[in-house]
Amino acid sequence: MISSQKIGSILSRSVLVLNTNYSPMDICTARRAICLFYNEKVDILESYSEAVHSPSTTLSLPSIVKLKDFVKHHQMEVVLSRKNLMIRDKHQCQYCHTKKGTLTMDHVLPKNRGGLDSWENLVAACQVCNRKKGNQTPEEAKMPLNRFPKKPNKINYFQQFIHEKQLAWRPYLFMESF
Repeated sequence: MISSQKIGSILSRSVLVLNTNYSPMDICTARRAICLFYNEKVDILESYSEAVHSPSTTLSLPSIVKLKDFVKHHQMEVVLSRKNLMIRDKHQCQYCHTKKGTLTMDHVLPKNRGGLDSWENLVAACQVCNRKKGNQTPEEAKMPLNRFPKKPNKINYFQQFIHEKQLAWRPYLFMESF
C-alpha cells in the first residue's frame, strides 16, 4: 500500500508544459497536469516511470504535456518572487556561500539609498551576512558577491528543474537535439 505522503510527493513532481508549437511555457505539478489531461486540455508526451491509480483507472505520471489549443504567450520573463530568487541563487548565500539556515532577500543597493526590488538588485543572503552588510553596498561592507545578480530568462529557469528524472525535457529546453 502506498502512503498518502508518498502519493502527495509523486503528485508534486514537476511537469513541463509546452504550447502547441512545442515551445516551453511553464512548469506545473503532476496533480495539475493530470487535471488538465482529464479536462482534455493537454496531451501527455512523456511520462515518469511511476503511475497513479484510482479505483477505475491507472495513468502513467506525466512528465511533459502539450496544450491542445495554442495559447498566445509571449511572456518569457520569470516573475520576481522570493521562491524564484532562491532558485536563481541556488538556495545559497551570495556573500558567504552557505546553504544552511534560513535565507533572506538582500538589496545589493539598500532600499533607503534608492535600491529597487529588481532581479539586478536582489540576492539571497543568510541572516548573518544580511545583518553584517546592513545599509551598505557590498563594496562598502567589504563583502564581495559570489555572482553578480541578473534577470534569468525562462529557458534557463526551466533548465534548473532538470534532474535525472527529467532527462526527456532536455530537447524541449534546447539542451540537446531531438
